[in-house]
Amino acid sequence: MTSGGHRADLAVLARSIGARAVAMAQPAVVREATGQAIGGVAPVGHPAPLPTFIDSALQQHDAIWAAAGHPHTVMPLTFAQLSSLTAGTVIEVV
Repeated sequence: MTSGGHRADLAVLARSIGARAVAMAQPAVVREATGQAIGGVAPVGHPAPLPTFIDSALQQHDAIWAAAGHPHTVMPLTFAQLSSLTAGTVIEVV
């Protein structure tokens, strides 16, 4: 998870999670894994638990506006709430 205005470097992301490579998921894969459409994927509420990685830069913000399951719906969270709700691992993405 990163800010919409913060582009993740896929090579840095791969190194941060110990993967050989990382690629953007196709929309059908996203919907199958999350039950939600790209642009509206909430951090929680997926059909099954997903590994979650959180951009460390999000700690700079008092409020994080996360998608809430629909492309036109958001919800406010703090970094601590996002980390707690997702049990996400905080990593570098740039």
